[in-house]
Amino acid sequence: MRAAATSTAAALLAPRLTCSASRARLSFSRLPLRRIAAMAAAASPSFRPEEARSPPALELPIPPLSKFKLALCQLSVTADKARNIAHARAAIEAAAADGAKLVVLPEIWNGPYSNDSFPEYAEDIEAGGDAAPSFSMMSEVARSLQITLVGGSIPERFGGNLYNTCCIFGSDGKLKGKHRKIHLFDIDIPGKITFKESKTLTAGQSPTVVDTDVGRIGIGICYDIRFQELAMLYAARGAHLLCYPGAFNMTTGPLHWELLQRARAADNQLFVATCAPARDTSAGYVAWGHSTLVGPFGEVIATTEHEEATIIAEIDYSLIEQRRQFLPLQYQRRGDLYQLVDVQRLGSQ
Repeated sequence: MRAAATSTAAALLAPRLTCSASRARLSFSRLPLRRIAAMAAAASPSFRPEEARSPPALELPIPPLSKFKLALCQLSVTADKARNIAHARAAIEAAAADGAKLVVLPEIWNGPYSNDSFPEYAEDIEAGGDAAPSFSMMSEVARSLQITLVGGSIPERFGGNLYNTCCIFGSDGKLKGKHRKIHLFDIDIPGKITFKESKTLTAGQSPTVVDTDVGRIGIGICYDIRFQELAMLYAARGAHLLCYPGAFNMTTGPLHWELLQRARAADNQLFVATCAPARDTSAGYVAWGHSTLVGPFGEVIATTEHEEATIIAEIDYSLIEQRRQFLPLQYQRRGDLYQLVDVQRLGSQ
């Protein structure tokens, strides 16, 4: 099952020359970014936009592919781990057969999302092999299909701790990066939902940006999407795309899931992709679903409902530069008033 692009997105992607203001806007959008920067500096010489990021923001790198198909596999998850692994592999293979060069899986797809289940379904990723069947499957299928795979997340056991971990594989099957969920989902809304990941999981300590065959990707897991600083940091590191495997619930999902995705995309003028498990109303934790791809103007390019589905959608990175020409935010920031500090990158210099 596929989701088509929305009419709203189509309208945003096709501006019309209906008045002189529109003509001026489109003419401005074709200006080289260097000239836009010079114009902005001349208009506001004291704003110091280059100082709004410390260290300075990196230039957006030229991606190996500027246009490709993305697949978001919204999977049904059961208590049968072997079934979940085989089911995920079948979905990945089907997506690749449909032309997807990047495939994204949901958060905690190899077993139930619960504090009781995390220890049981956890894998020793460092050991690999029989100690990590979910990890091994993802590595092997990425290699055999020659795709980039953002492997959702699985519980990881390491050094006596449990982590909620996303593994990113290159088209050669090798591990390109590993993101341990930085912000743990501890929530208490009386009468609605109470869940505390910190009862069993340990928070990750590092942001994750990975260079892949389909561009530079910043990784977050579910609750990470609520913290705009992380997305801003990824944008300043030159990410083309942010991927958030996630499992928002029936309380926060209807209110915040799409809102947060569109905000992260619009604020940072890049693509945002999310992938959730399908909804199971009999589960202890009921997921909202609604896996989505959002473009750099905050437009919903493709989405689905709550049932099991695979979205196949096209990413065109040329839209990033176009949108940044429309709204040259990077040259309008007030470095004289505020600053985002990338502590990890600053410390490595």
